[in-house]
Amino acid sequence: MSAEYKAKQAALTASHIASQDIVITTALIPGRPAPVLVTAAMVESMRPGSVIVDLAVERGGNCELSKPGETVVSKNGVKIVGPVNIAGRLPATASALYAKNLLAFIETLIDPKNQIARDQMGRRTRQGDLAHQGWGPRASKLSRRGLSARSLANDPRSQTGRKSRRA
Repeated sequence: MSAEYKAKQAALTASHIASQDIVITTALIPGRPAPVLVTAAMVESMRPGSVIVDLAVERGGNCELSKPGETVVSKNGVKIVGPVNIAGRLPATASALYAKNLLAFIETLIDPKNQIARDQMGRRTRQGDLAHQGWGPRASKLSRRGLSARSLANDPRSQTGRKSRRA
């Protein structure tokens, strides 16, 4: 890249950063230190209370003022967060979020007597009904007809039926 191109990119980046409240940097080049994308002058142009999250801080950082494992506050009140080992923390957070969502879903299926509230299942939970009367969205339709998903599995007349190919 030419020096002129790099200067235009830096000017464009500086103009955008000045108007942002949150900047997240992630640029890494394999085998090399992280490129500095946010200079001290760019940080000074941001409003007080703005936040920069430098996810490349372990390899030198994309922000000139970031420090690994620390939250730095600039002279004008911009917080620069430099978390280390972010990839190691995300699975635990994602698992906790999934568990919380699953609990919230299951709580909608339980009535005050701690019984499964099958008759009160609404549109929100109907698509999650996988284990009652077979599996899948067709299971409830089949059960009303006196059929089950298993009984249709080997039926050659059904669209979902599959014959065994054992010789």
